[in-house]
Amino acid sequence: MNTFNSPLDALWAPESVAIVGASADPKKTGGRPVAYLLKHGFEGDIWPINPRADEVAGLPCFASVADLPGAPDVAIVLLGVDRAEAAVRDLAAKGCKLAIVLASGYSEAGEEGRNRQQALRAAAGDMRLLGPNTIGAMDLSRGIVLSASGALEGDDIHKGGISVASQSGGILGALLSRGAARGIGFCKLASTGNEADLDISDLIEAYAHDDATTVIAAYIEGIRSVEKFRRAAIAARAAGKPLVVYKVGRSESGARAAVSHTGAMAGEDRTYDALFHQVGAIRAETFSDLLDLPAMLASGRKMAGERVAILTSTGGAGSLVADNCGLLGLDVPEIDAATAKTLADLLGQDAPMTSNPVDLTLAGVEPAIMTAATQALLASDGIDGVVVVVGSSALARPDVAVGAIRAGARASEKPLIAYVSPHAPHIVELLNREGVPAFAAPETCATVLKAALPQPEAGAPLKAKPATALPEALPGGALNEAEARDLFDAFGLTGAKSFVVQTAEEALKAATKLGGPVVLKVLSREIAHKSDVGGVRVGLAPEAVGPALTEMAGTLAKQGLPEPEGYLVQDMVRGGIEMILGLRRDPQLGPLILLGAGGVQAELSGDSTLRLLPLREGDARGMIEDLKVKRLLDGYRGAPAYDTDALIAAIEALARMGDALGERLEEAEINPLFVLQNGQGVAAADGLVVLKD
Repeated sequence: MNTFNSPLDALWAPESVAIVGASADPKKTGGRPVAYLLKHGFEGDIWPINPRADEVAGLPCFASVADLPGAPDVAIVLLGVDRAEAAVRDLAAKGCKLAIVLASGYSEAGEEGRNRQQALRAAAGDMRLLGPNTIGAMDLSRGIVLSASGALEGDDIHKGGISVASQSGGILGALLSRGAARGIGFCKLASTGNEADLDISDLIEAYAHDDATTVIAAYIEGIRSVEKFRRAAIAARAAGKPLVVYKVGRSESGARAAVSHTGAMAGEDRTYDALFHQVGAIRAETFSDLLDLPAMLASGRKMAGERVAILTSTGGAGSLVADNCGLLGLDVPEIDAATAKTLADLLGQDAPMTSNPVDLTLAGVEPAIMTAATQALLASDGIDGVVVVVGSSALARPDVAVGAIRAGARASEKPLIAYVSPHAPHIVELLNREGVPAFAAPETCATVLKAALPQPEAGAPLKAKPATALPEALPGGALNEAEARDLFDAFGLTGAKSFVVQTAEEALKAATKLGGPVVLKVLSREIAHKSDVGGVRVGLAPEAVGPALTEMAGTLAKQGLPEPEGYLVQDMVRGGIEMILGLRRDPQLGPLILLGAGGVQAELSGDSTLRLLPLREGDARGMIEDLKVKRLLDGYRGAPAYDTDALIAAIEALARMGDALGERLEEAEINPLFVLQNGQGVAAADGLVVLKD
């Protein structure tokens, strides 16, 4: 029996496979795994188990796991939910390394199913499990197909460098069959199903260390452990293997219980966007992207910049590609003078061909001219990638068009892709098999070139800085603003100067010291949004603060609100840009930081961005870069620039506060956080903190 370095090695390098519940009928699900192993050339031992059969597909059949001649490296359990647990227990006792359980009726079937799944995992003991509710796994590069997927019926499944990790068995089969029809090659594929043991992160990490894998595609419904996923994704990034993720559940799952604006603005799907961004994963926006993006990235060709040349024999199709490139921020520049002359000489024209797309209609799509034009564009220092449009004229002789593009591709390592304008799936397949990524939609051409741009490097972990002495005896629940300000101060998030007062007379004294105009606020742990209940007055002269406090107290009392702990008289900050800076705890992915345009319109503007904790060096600056308000911060239309360095420090300070307080900190928010002009720093004008008891 093999000795494996990793449990997943049993999936990719077994010498013996047991099929529990094997059927002699290859048309049935129970008959497929044996048939597929034989069809795809598995050279190890295949041990069917069925007490009612003497042989399966010409192989001797065993009555039970106990009757096997040895411990199988891996086993496929084809039994129903009522018998799978016993089979798993028998396999573990025999010494099997890994069992693949196909049966459904476990955690997806309610409380009873969850109990069955726990019992199944307990029955496995030290043996690892893939599933239940999985379609299995396969390594096409070596003919190891441990699956009952009908997608394996095909006779011409192309092999390549794309490995797939899917939580859905059906999606696995869909990608395999669609890829085969388009000539896209796969390496390893596996579905994790209900993830009683092995999960999607285990597969991603295994692919990251697999020499045959060049690109990883993942279909994800949920992430069991964000830290485990983060480690796996970072391992893939470190290995230079792009990770493309399609995450279902993009629609908002409903309102969340949160007292801050941050909670309302940090929707569930946005937190996944933040996670994928931080680990360098490329998010597939559509299901078709989950196949198209890996097909592009598997070529290994990268865009050094955003400049795209389009070579076409049909003007309309070239314009479609150019338009979609522009929509995604790619540049379709004029052709440089030297290349324009080369193209003109090819076509026998006097005037240089500087226009882009480059139209070869007058050349009659001669293969030699198409090849030479492709090579000229790829050689240009002003072009980073080339799209060749395959028009209807190629339908008559597709091999000629494919050969011309393939020959042109040999001249450069820059990205070269094909847009097949007519409905010609056979040409798409031919090009993909020849190593030229080919697509049937102009939108896809732009999407894949955008994905081929260099990904930013991950920064070093954010350096820890000790806080000053924390306030003593912090209460649970929502702090009032004075308590919240003390906590923020401990981490370097200094607010506008203020005083806590109880009476109108004290308010007058405080306002006089500050010099006015000032802001008056109610101080209460029970009121989160003070302005909604008349608990905020701004721009008050010192002599107006006392009467305003008396009036505010009456307004709050009329609404039946709890007696406040006091009032805050605060220096009124002027001349800065209002931002919102918040922290909240996502129930699936953990703590996150939100930065956006602030003030009372924080939720309406939609100008915000997220990062998960822990932050890394550069994350805070990247958050600012994401925002539309950055143009104002930089000094819009000759206006003075604002203190982005101080804003970065504030973001990192809140992140350190989140790290230091851990799970006790449920929410924190500063809104507005005034970013002042360069060199003047930032000032927190309002603060909210919610702590666990």
